[in-house]
Amino acid sequence: MKNLLLYFALAYGISWLVWLPLWLPYLGITGLPVLPDQHYLGSYGPALAALIVLYVTKGKEGVRDLCRRVFLWRVAPVWYAVVFGGMFLLFIAGALIAQEVNGQAFTLRGFGVNREFPALNMTGYFLMNLLTFGFGEEIGWRGFALPELQRRFNALWSTLILTLFWATWHTPAFFYRPGYSSMGAGDIAGFFFSILTGSVVLTWLYNSTKGSILIVALLHAMVEMIFVSDNITPEISMYEGMLFMLAAIVIVFWTKPMHLSRLPRQQNTS
Repeated sequence: MKNLLLYFALAYGISWLVWLPLWLPYLGITGLPVLPDQHYLGSYGPALAALIVLYVTKGKEGVRDLCRRVFLWRVAPVWYAVVFGGMFLLFIAGALIAQEVNGQAFTLRGFGVNREFPALNMTGYFLMNLLTFGFGEEIGWRGFALPELQRRFNALWSTLILTLFWATWHTPAFFYRPGYSSMGAGDIAGFFFSILTGSVVLTWLYNSTKGSILIVALLHAMVEMIFVSDNITPEISMYEGMLFMLAAIVIVFWTKPMHLSRLPRQQNTS
């Protein structure tokens, strides 16, 4: 357990330190230099923390095993279909519901791009998300923390515990990131439940693919695409979130809390 606590401390410490010039102005402390896209640089905190803890506790062998799972791409094709096809269908369903209920015209214009990065097309925006918050977070949260937790608890309890740490890691963003700083109490509660829903789905994917960090990182990047693309309205986002939560509930009842997959849960054996 001490290795896990050390990991969480490092993941928070590295990311929050990188984000320091962004959130200190909220406390009235200004003047620190800010790098371009510094928010995205902080995404590597969880990954770096995992590599540090593994190197200190297990040496090069632990790091090699983590890297092997990062590039574990030989999984059943159905999981790639879930990641890409399933997430795109989730967007389509959310947009169609918004069209029917709220009268919003359905459009693909603006999907896969974001005004924060006007120079990036759909492929570029996806790769940016994959290489930052996709791998940066998932190498740590699912690659290290989840299997460590699953040594001690069943898959559902491990997911719930990880959700608390994962959600708290985002705390600095509420002091500087526009999409976070404008949230009220209800929005923050919705954010937490979205993290919980995502955690369940990611645990299911991780355990179902024998520990493929690549698959969960791909899903993480796709979630960014379908929730923050330029054509995503608040209504579409709400309906997507409801459908995603329904999927998580189905996963829990279908796979059972012990493993959250049809395969045994992935856990560290050392």
